[in-house]
Amino acid sequence: MTNSPTAVVEASFQHYRSQDRDAAFPLYADDFTFTSPQDDHIDKAAFFERCFPTADQFKEQQLLHVTPADEELVFAYYEYELVAGGRYRNVEAITVRDGLIQEVQVFFGGKV
Repeated sequence: MTNSPTAVVEASFQHYRSQDRDAAFPLYADDFTFTSPQDDHIDKAAFFERCFPTADQFKEQQLLHVTPADEELVFAYYEYELVAGGRYRNVEAITVRDGLIQEVQVFFGGKV
């Protein structure tokens, strides 16, 4: 593994914000799953089709804490402002195994 799980998570957020799909795609395992209050265990293809292209909805997004819980699990706590208005915070539980993101579980927070 060339990058720590924390570095992989930080890179994935950076690539999302810059919409660099070519750089982001290899960070995710082939059997990757994504779950949020709006999506239930969608696969890598569905994530990159539905979720990844949404960065234009955000005026800004800032990682507040990227905290490893163990050797594979990283919690990312971030704040974002929508172009349409409103500032919010979410937490993501991200499993990184062998340098690849295996799973993301998003927990929506409320308005800041």
